[in-house]
Amino acid sequence: MCQKRAIFKPMTFEERQDLKQRCGGSWKLVLRYLLAGEACSRREKTQAIAGPGHSVAVTSNGAVYSFGSNSSGQLGHGTTDEEPRPRIIRSMQGIRIIHAAAGAGRTMLISDAGRVYSFGKDSFGEVEYGAQGSNLVTTPQIVESLKDIFAVQAAIGNFFTAVLSREGRVYTFSWGDESKLGHQTDPSDLEPRPLLGALENIPVVQIAAGYCYLLALACQPSGMSVYSVGCGLGGKLGHGSRTDEKLPRLIEQFQSLNLQPMVVAAGAWHAAVVGKDGRVCTWGWGRYGCLGHGNEDCESAPKVVEALSDVKAVHVATGDYTTFVVSDEGEVYSFGCGESSSLGHNNNNAAVVAAAADEQGNRHSNVLTPELVTSLKQVKEKVVQISLTNSIYWNAHTFALTESDKLFAFGAGDKGQLGVQLVDNQTERANPERVDINLS
Repeated sequence: MCQKRAIFKPMTFEERQDLKQRCGGSWKLVLRYLLAGEACSRREKTQAIAGPGHSVAVTSNGAVYSFGSNSSGQLGHGTTDEEPRPRIIRSMQGIRIIHAAAGAGRTMLISDAGRVYSFGKDSFGEVEYGAQGSNLVTTPQIVESLKDIFAVQAAIGNFFTAVLSREGRVYTFSWGDESKLGHQTDPSDLEPRPLLGALENIPVVQIAAGYCYLLALACQPSGMSVYSVGCGLGGKLGHGSRTDEKLPRLIEQFQSLNLQPMVVAAGAWHAAVVGKDGRVCTWGWGRYGCLGHGNEDCESAPKVVEALSDVKAVHVATGDYTTFVVSDEGEVYSFGCGESSSLGHNNNNAAVVAAAADEQGNRHSNVLTPELVTSLKQVKEKVVQISLTNSIYWNAHTFALTESDKLFAFGAGDKGQLGVQLVDNQTERANPERVDINLS
Protein backbone atom coordinates (compact mmCIF):
# COMPACT_ATOMS: atom_id res chain seq x y z
CA MET A 1 0.00 0.00 0.00
CA CYS A 2 2.85 2.42 0.72
CA GLN A 3 4.08 1.91 -2.85
CA LYS A 4 0.89 3.52 -4.17
CA ARG A 5 1.45 6.80 -2.31
CA ALA A 6 2.89 9.51 -4.57
CA ILE A 7 5.47 10.93 -2.17
CA PHE A 8 6.70 7.43 -1.24
CA LYS A 9 7.33 6.19 -4.80
CA PRO A 10 10.47 8.25 -5.56
CA MET A 11 12.14 7.50 -2.24
CA THR A 12 15.33 5.46 -2.27
CA PHE A 13 15.65 2.26 -0.24
CA GLU A 14 17.66 4.11 2.43
CA GLU A 15 15.11 6.95 2.61
CA ARG A 16 12.28 4.45 3.02
CA GLN A 17 14.08 2.67 5.83
CA ASP A 18 14.76 5.98 7.58
CA LEU A 19 11.07 6.90 7.31
CA LYS A 20 10.09 3.49 8.68
CA GLN A 21 12.27 3.99 11.75
CA ARG A 22 11.03 7.55 12.19
CA CYS A 23 7.41 6.38 12.14
CA GLY A 24 7.95 3.70 14.76
CA GLY A 25 9.49 0.73 12.98
CA SER A 26 6.64 -0.77 10.95
CA TRP A 27 5.27 -0.30 7.43
CA LYS A 28 1.76 -0.14 8.88
CA LEU A 29 2.75 3.00 10.79
CA VAL A 30 4.37 4.43 7.65
CA LEU A 31 1.12 3.93 5.74
CA ARG A 32 -0.86 5.61 8.52
CA TYR A 33 1.54 8.54 8.39
CA LEU A 34 1.21 8.90 4.61
CA LEU A 35 -2.58 8.62 4.62
CA ALA A 36 -2.93 11.12 7.47
CA GLY A 37 -0.89 13.69 5.56
CA GLU A 38 -2.96 13.26 2.41
CA ALA A 39 -6.24 13.54 4.30
CA CYS A 40 -5.60 16.69 6.27
CA SER A 41 -3.97 18.82 3.56
CA ARG A 42 -5.71 17.64 0.33
CA ARG A 43 -2.29 16.83 -1.07
CA GLU A 44 -2.48 16.12 -4.82
CA LYS A 45 -6.17 17.03 -4.94
CA THR A 46 -7.92 20.22 -6.02
CA GLN A 47 -7.33 23.13 -3.67
CA ALA A 48 -8.51 26.72 -3.29
CA ILE A 49 -6.61 29.18 -1.10
CA ALA A 50 -8.21 32.44 0.06
CA GLY A 51 -5.16 34.56 0.81
CA PRO A 52 -4.93 38.16 2.03
CA GLY A 53 -6.37 40.01 -0.97
CA HIS A 54 -5.40 37.36 -3.52
CA SER A 55 -6.37 33.79 -4.30
CA VAL A 56 -4.79 30.61 -5.63
CA ALA A 57 -6.46 27.51 -7.05
CA VAL A 58 -4.81 24.19 -7.90
CA THR A 59 -6.43 21.76 -10.34
CA SER A 60 -6.50 17.98 -10.04
CA ASN A 61 -3.74 17.87 -12.67
CA GLY A 62 -1.52 20.27 -10.73
CA ALA A 63 -2.05 23.41 -12.82
CA VAL A 64 -2.23 26.69 -10.87
CA TYR A 65 -4.51 29.69 -11.28
CA SER A 66 -4.23 32.97 -9.37
CA PHE A 67 -6.30 36.15 -9.15
CA GLY A 68 -6.89 39.26 -7.05
CA SER A 69 -4.42 41.77 -5.59
CA ASN A 70 -0.99 41.77 -7.23
CA SER A 71 0.87 44.78 -5.87
CA SER A 72 3.89 42.62 -5.03
CA GLY A 73 3.72 40.24 -7.98
CA GLN A 74 2.16 37.55 -5.79
CA LEU A 75 0.02 36.24 -8.67
CA GLY A 76 3.10 35.05 -10.54
CA HIS A 77 2.18 36.41 -13.97
CA GLY A 78 5.24 38.61 -14.43
CA THR A 79 3.35 41.84 -13.68
CA THR A 80 1.91 43.76 -10.74
CA ASP A 81 -1.52 44.20 -12.34
CA GLU A 82 -4.64 43.02 -10.52
CA GLU A 83 -6.48 40.06 -12.00
CA PRO A 84 -10.26 39.97 -11.45
CA ARG A 85 -10.59 36.51 -13.01
CA PRO A 86 -8.67 33.26 -12.51
CA ARG A 87 -5.61 33.20 -14.75
CA ILE A 88 -3.29 30.25 -15.20
CA ILE A 89 0.35 30.74 -14.21
CA ARG A 90 1.88 29.85 -17.55
CA SER A 91 5.47 29.63 -16.36
CA MET A 92 4.44 26.65 -14.18
CA GLN A 93 2.90 24.64 -16.98
CA GLY A 94 4.50 21.22 -17.19
CA ILE A 95 5.20 21.21 -13.43
CA ARG A 96 2.64 19.42 -11.28
CA ILE A 97 1.80 21.37 -8.12
CA ILE A 98 0.48 19.42 -5.13
CA HIS A 99 0.21 22.22 -2.55
CA ALA A 100 -0.17 26.01 -2.40
CA ALA A 101 0.07 28.61 0.38
CA ALA A 102 -0.77 32.32 0.28
CA GLY A 103 0.38 35.06 2.63
CA ALA A 104 0.40 38.85 2.57
CA GLY A 105 1.91 39.79 -0.79
CA ARG A 106 3.44 36.33 -1.25
CA THR A 107 2.60 32.91 -2.66
CA MET A 108 4.35 29.54 -2.33
CA LEU A 109 3.85 26.44 -4.47
CA ILE A 110 5.16 22.90 -3.93
CA SER A 111 5.62 20.47 -6.80
CA ASP A 112 5.28 16.68 -6.83
CA ALA A 113 9.10 16.58 -6.93
CA GLY A 114 9.27 18.37 -3.56
CA ARG A 115 10.50 21.66 -5.05
CA VAL A 116 9.31 24.91 -3.44
CA TYR A 117 8.52 27.94 -5.60
CA SER A 118 7.96 31.40 -4.16
CA PHE A 119 6.91 34.75 -5.64
CA GLY A 120 5.76 38.16 -4.50
CA LYS A 121 7.62 39.78 -1.61
CA ASP A 122 11.10 38.32 -1.29
CA SER A 123 11.09 38.01 2.52
CA PHE A 124 9.93 34.93 4.42
CA GLY A 125 9.47 36.75 7.69
CA GLU A 126 8.08 40.24 7.43
CA VAL A 127 4.83 41.44 8.95
CA GLU A 128 2.04 42.22 6.53
CA TYR A 129 3.08 45.85 6.28
CA GLY A 130 6.72 45.38 7.25
CA ALA A 131 9.98 46.79 5.98
CA GLN A 132 11.36 43.61 4.48
CA GLY A 133 10.43 42.31 1.08
CA SER A 134 11.20 45.46 -0.91
CA ASN A 135 12.40 43.34 -3.84
CA LEU A 136 9.52 41.87 -5.81
CA VAL A 137 9.54 38.54 -7.61
CA THR A 138 6.75 38.48 -10.17
CA THR A 139 7.22 34.95 -11.51
CA PRO A 140 7.66 31.69 -9.56
CA GLN A 141 11.26 31.02 -8.56
CA ILE A 142 12.68 27.93 -6.89
CA VAL A 143 13.68 28.54 -3.27
CA GLU A 144 17.36 27.59 -3.53
CA SER A 145 17.84 27.07 0.19
CA LEU A 146 15.20 24.30 0.15
CA LYS A 147 16.67 22.34 -2.76
CA ASP A 148 17.95 19.59 -0.48
CA ILE A 149 14.60 19.24 1.30
CA PHE A 150 11.71 17.32 -0.28
CA ALA A 151 8.83 19.56 0.79
CA VAL A 152 5.15 18.59 0.94
CA GLN A 153 3.54 21.58 2.69
CA ALA A 154 4.18 25.25 3.48
CA ALA A 155 2.49 27.55 5.99
CA ILE A 156 2.84 31.33 5.98
CA GLY A 157 2.34 33.14 9.28
CA ASN A 158 3.06 36.65 10.41
CA PHE A 159 6.82 37.12 10.90
CA PHE A 160 7.73 33.60 9.79
CA THR A 161 7.22 30.81 7.27
CA ALA A 162 7.25 27.07 7.94
CA VAL A 163 7.85 24.14 5.58
CA LEU A 164 7.11 20.47 6.17
CA SER A 165 9.33 17.81 4.60
CA ARG A 166 8.34 14.41 3.20
CA GLU A 167 9.89 12.77 6.27
CA GLY A 168 7.76 14.88 8.62
CA ARG A 169 10.42 17.39 9.68
CA VAL A 170 9.51 21.04 10.20
CA TYR A 171 11.73 23.91 9.02
CA THR A 172 11.16 27.59 9.69
CA PHE A 173 12.39 30.83 8.16
CA SER A 174 12.91 34.07 10.10
CA TRP A 175 11.18 35.23 13.28
CA GLY A 176 13.59 32.99 15.10
CA ASP A 177 15.08 34.75 18.12
CA GLU A 178 15.46 32.52 21.12
CA SER A 179 12.17 33.59 22.71
CA LYS A 180 10.22 32.41 19.68
CA LEU A 181 11.10 29.36 17.56
CA GLY A 182 14.17 28.14 19.35
CA HIS A 183 16.81 29.44 16.95
CA GLN A 184 18.48 32.79 16.47
CA THR A 185 18.04 34.35 13.01
CA ASP A 186 17.70 37.71 11.34
CA PRO A 187 14.17 38.74 10.26
CA SER A 188 15.25 38.65 6.61
CA ASP A 189 16.98 35.27 6.90
CA LEU A 190 16.35 33.05 3.87
CA GLU A 191 17.86 29.88 5.33
CA PRO A 192 15.53 27.18 6.65
CA ARG A 193 16.20 26.10 10.22
CA PRO A 194 15.00 22.77 11.64
CA LEU A 195 12.46 23.18 14.41
CA LEU A 196 14.21 21.85 17.49
CA GLY A 197 12.88 20.21 20.61
CA ALA A 198 10.20 17.55 21.00
CA LEU A 199 9.45 17.19 17.29
CA GLU A 200 13.00 16.42 16.18
CA ASN A 201 12.27 12.68 16.24
CA ILE A 202 8.50 12.67 15.75
CA PRO A 203 7.03 12.79 12.23
CA VAL A 204 4.62 15.66 11.54
CA VAL A 205 1.80 15.28 8.99
CA GLN A 206 0.40 18.83 8.96
CA ILE A 207 1.47 22.34 9.97
CA ALA A 208 -0.69 25.44 10.46
CA ALA A 209 0.54 29.00 11.04
CA GLY A 210 -1.24 31.88 12.72
CA TYR A 211 -0.21 35.24 14.11
CA CYS A 212 3.22 34.50 15.61
CA TYR A 213 2.57 30.84 16.38
CA LEU A 214 2.69 27.41 14.76
CA LEU A 215 0.69 24.21 15.26
CA ALA A 216 1.99 20.78 14.23
CA LEU A 217 -0.09 17.61 13.91
CA ALA A 218 2.21 14.73 14.80
CA CYS A 219 1.91 11.02 14.08
CA GLN A 220 3.21 8.71 16.80
CA PRO A 221 2.80 4.96 17.38
CA SER A 222 0.42 5.78 20.23
CA GLY A 223 -1.75 7.99 18.01
CA MET A 224 -2.08 11.53 16.69
CA SER A 225 -1.15 14.58 18.78
CA VAL A 226 -0.78 18.35 18.45
CA TYR A 227 2.22 20.48 19.40
CA SER A 228 2.37 24.28 19.50
CA VAL A 229 5.15 26.85 19.62
CA GLY A 230 5.43 30.65 19.56
CA CYS A 231 3.38 33.47 21.04
CA GLY A 232 0.85 32.46 23.69
CA LEU A 233 -1.22 35.65 23.69
CA GLY A 234 -4.90 34.89 24.23
CA GLY A 235 -4.14 31.29 25.14
CA LYS A 236 -3.82 30.22 21.49
CA LEU A 237 -1.06 27.69 22.21
CA GLY A 238 -3.57 25.59 24.13
CA HIS A 239 -1.54 24.84 27.29
CA GLY A 240 -3.86 26.42 29.85
CA SER A 241 -1.83 29.61 30.05
CA ARG A 242 -0.90 32.62 27.93
CA THR A 243 2.86 32.20 28.09
CA ASP A 244 5.09 31.92 25.03
CA GLU A 245 6.79 28.65 24.10
CA LYS A 246 10.15 28.78 22.31
CA LEU A 247 10.14 25.02 21.62
CA PRO A 248 7.24 22.80 20.50
CA ARG A 249 5.13 21.61 23.41
CA LEU A 250 2.53 18.87 23.45
CA ILE A 251 -1.06 20.06 23.98
CA GLU A 252 -2.10 17.62 26.70
CA GLN A 253 -5.78 18.53 26.86
CA PHE A 254 -6.72 16.17 24.02
CA GLN A 255 -5.75 13.19 26.15
CA SER A 256 -8.09 14.40 28.90
CA LEU A 257 -10.88 14.80 26.33
CA ASN A 258 -10.14 11.33 24.88
CA LEU A 259 -9.95 12.98 21.46
CA GLN A 260 -7.52 11.95 18.71
CA PRO A 261 -6.79 15.00 16.51
CA MET A 262 -6.97 14.49 12.73
CA VAL A 263 -6.97 18.05 11.34
CA VAL A 264 -5.56 21.30 12.80
CA ALA A 265 -6.28 24.90 11.87
CA ALA A 266 -4.50 28.02 13.11
CA GLY A 267 -6.40 31.30 12.89
CA ALA A 268 -4.83 34.65 13.57
CA TRP A 269 -5.71 34.51 17.27
CA HIS A 270 -7.50 31.20 17.79
CA ALA A 271 -7.13 27.57 16.79
CA ALA A 272 -9.27 24.52 16.10
CA VAL A 273 -9.00 20.75 15.75
CA VAL A 274 -11.24 18.03 14.33
CA GLY A 275 -11.07 14.70 16.12
CA LYS A 276 -11.27 11.23 14.62
CA ASP A 277 -14.74 10.91 16.18
CA GLY A 278 -15.93 14.12 14.49
CA ARG A 279 -15.83 16.36 17.53
CA VAL A 280 -14.52 19.92 17.14
CA CYS A 281 -12.34 21.69 19.70
CA THR A 282 -11.46 25.39 19.71
CA TRP A 283 -9.27 27.57 21.89
CA GLY A 284 -7.57 30.98 22.02
CA TRP A 285 -9.02 34.46 21.78
CA GLY A 286 -12.82 34.22 21.64
CA ARG A 287 -13.60 37.66 20.25
CA TYR A 288 -16.80 37.90 18.15
CA GLY A 289 -17.70 34.34 19.15
CA CYS A 290 -15.07 32.69 16.93
CA LEU A 291 -14.70 29.75 19.35
CA GLY A 292 -18.37 28.84 19.01
CA HIS A 293 -19.05 28.50 22.75
CA GLY A 294 -21.82 31.11 22.89
CA ASN A 295 -19.66 33.88 24.32
CA GLU A 296 -16.55 35.94 23.59
CA ASP A 297 -14.40 34.49 26.37
CA CYS A 298 -10.83 33.32 25.85
CA GLU A 299 -10.07 29.62 26.27
CA SER A 300 -6.46 28.75 27.02
CA ALA A 301 -6.96 25.02 26.45
CA PRO A 302 -8.95 23.10 23.81
CA LYS A 303 -12.67 22.96 24.55
CA VAL A 304 -15.26 20.87 22.70
CA VAL A 305 -17.83 22.91 20.77
CA GLU A 306 -20.95 21.44 22.35
CA ALA A 307 -23.28 23.11 19.84
CA LEU A 308 -21.85 20.75 17.21
CA SER A 309 -22.48 17.58 19.23
CA ASP A 310 -24.91 16.27 16.60
CA VAL A 311 -22.49 16.97 13.74
CA LYS A 312 -19.65 14.68 12.66
CA ALA A 313 -17.01 17.10 11.40
CA VAL A 314 -14.35 16.19 8.86
CA HIS A 315 -12.75 19.57 8.15
CA VAL A 316 -12.19 22.90 9.92
CA ALA A 317 -10.83 26.26 8.74
CA THR A 318 -10.00 29.36 10.76
CA GLY A 319 -9.28 32.98 9.93
CA ASP A 320 -9.20 36.28 11.77
CA TYR A 321 -11.82 35.61 14.48
CA THR A 322 -13.77 33.35 12.11
CA THR A 323 -14.30 29.57 12.03
CA PHE A 324 -15.85 27.17 9.49
CA VAL A 325 -16.67 23.50 10.05
CA VAL A 326 -17.53 20.96 7.31
CA SER A 327 -19.56 17.87 8.23
CA ASP A 328 -19.24 14.37 6.79
CA GLU A 329 -22.43 15.09 4.85
CA GLY A 330 -20.88 18.17 3.21
CA GLU A 331 -22.82 20.73 5.21
CA VAL A 332 -21.02 23.86 6.39
CA TYR A 333 -21.29 25.70 9.71
CA SER A 334 -19.66 29.02 10.51
CA PHE A 335 -19.30 31.36 13.48
CA GLY A 336 -17.39 34.43 14.61
CA CYS A 337 -16.85 37.81 12.99
CA GLY A 338 -19.32 38.58 10.19
CA GLU A 339 -17.52 41.48 8.54
CA SER A 340 -17.27 41.48 4.73
CA SER A 341 -20.07 38.87 4.55
CA SER A 342 -17.38 36.20 4.88
CA LEU A 343 -19.50 33.90 7.10
CA GLY A 344 -22.01 33.32 4.32
CA HIS A 345 -25.04 34.26 6.45
CA ASN A 346 -27.53 36.81 5.20
CA ASN A 347 -30.23 36.25 7.80
CA ASN A 348 -30.73 36.95 11.49
CA ASN A 349 -31.51 34.36 14.16
CA ALA A 350 -31.10 33.74 17.86
CA ALA A 351 -27.41 32.99 17.49
CA VAL A 352 -26.74 36.43 16.08
CA VAL A 353 -26.02 38.84 18.88
CA ALA A 354 -24.25 41.82 17.35
CA ALA A 355 -24.28 43.84 14.15
CA ALA A 356 -22.29 46.63 12.58
CA ALA A 357 -22.89 48.76 9.50
CA ASP A 358 -20.22 49.33 6.87
CA GLU A 359 -19.86 52.15 4.38
CA GLN A 360 -22.28 50.47 2.00
CA GLY A 361 -24.98 50.32 4.62
CA ASN A 362 -24.90 46.51 4.82
CA ARG A 363 -25.57 44.78 8.11
CA HIS A 364 -22.91 42.32 9.24
CA SER A 365 -23.68 40.04 12.15
CA ASN A 366 -21.35 38.26 14.51
CA VAL A 367 -22.32 34.67 15.34
CA LEU A 368 -21.47 33.23 18.76
CA THR A 369 -22.48 29.61 18.13
CA PRO A 370 -22.20 27.47 14.99
CA GLU A 371 -24.82 28.30 12.39
CA LEU A 372 -25.59 26.31 9.25
CA VAL A 373 -24.55 28.21 6.12
CA THR A 374 -27.86 27.78 4.32
CA SER A 375 -26.65 29.73 1.28
CA LEU A 376 -24.16 26.92 0.59
CA LYS A 377 -26.82 24.27 1.13
CA GLN A 378 -28.77 25.89 -1.70
CA VAL A 379 -26.02 25.17 -4.24
CA LYS A 380 -26.93 21.47 -3.83
CA GLU A 381 -23.29 20.35 -3.78
CA LYS A 382 -21.37 18.48 -1.08
CA VAL A 383 -18.64 20.78 0.26
CA VAL A 384 -15.28 19.13 1.03
CA GLN A 385 -13.01 22.11 1.76
CA ILE A 386 -13.33 25.66 3.08
CA SER A 387 -10.59 28.26 2.84
CA LEU A 388 -10.82 31.75 4.29
CA THR A 389 -8.54 34.73 4.68
CA ASN A 390 -6.31 34.43 7.74
CA SER A 391 -5.17 38.04 8.15
CA ILE A 392 -5.72 40.85 10.60
CA TYR A 393 -5.20 43.52 7.94
CA TRP A 394 -7.34 42.38 5.01
CA ASN A 395 -11.10 42.05 4.66
CA ALA A 396 -11.87 38.35 4.50
CA HIS A 397 -13.19 36.25 1.66
CA THR A 398 -14.14 32.59 1.66
CA PHE A 399 -14.00 29.70 -0.80
CA ALA A 400 -16.12 26.54 -0.69
CA LEU A 401 -14.85 23.64 -2.80
CA THR A 402 -17.30 20.86 -3.61
CA GLU A 403 -16.88 17.14 -4.16
CA SER A 404 -17.37 17.65 -7.91
CA ASP A 405 -14.58 20.28 -7.95
CA LYS A 406 -16.89 23.28 -8.27
CA LEU A 407 -15.63 26.42 -6.51
CA PHE A 408 -17.92 28.95 -4.83
CA ALA A 409 -16.82 32.33 -3.43
CA PHE A 410 -18.24 34.97 -1.08
CA GLY A 411 -17.01 37.80 1.15
CA ALA A 412 -14.72 40.69 0.23
CA GLY A 413 -13.98 41.12 -3.45
CA ASP A 414 -12.59 44.66 -3.77
CA LYS A 415 -9.32 43.42 -5.32
CA GLY A 416 -10.81 40.77 -7.57
CA GLN A 417 -9.95 38.02 -5.08
CA LEU A 418 -13.34 36.33 -5.45
CA GLY A 419 -12.81 35.67 -9.13
CA VAL A 420 -16.41 36.66 -9.86
CA GLN A 421 -17.89 39.85 -11.23
CA LEU A 422 -19.24 42.44 -8.80
CA VAL A 423 -21.71 45.04 -10.03
CA ASP A 424 -22.89 48.53 -9.04
CA ASN A 425 -19.73 49.43 -7.10
CA GLN A 426 -20.05 46.41 -4.83
CA THR A 427 -16.95 45.44 -2.88
CA GLU A 428 -18.24 42.17 -1.42
CA ARG A 429 -20.64 39.34 -2.04
CA ALA A 430 -22.93 37.91 0.65
CA ASN A 431 -24.12 34.80 -1.22
CA PRO A 432 -21.85 32.15 -2.71
CA GLU A 433 -21.28 32.50 -6.44
CA ARG A 434 -19.62 29.92 -8.61
CA VAL A 435 -16.15 30.84 -9.87
CA ASP A 436 -15.68 30.21 -13.58
CA ILE A 437 -12.74 27.83 -13.39
CA ASN A 438 -12.22 24.19 -14.39
CA LEU A 439 -10.47 22.41 -11.54
CA SER A 440 -11.07 18.84 -12.70
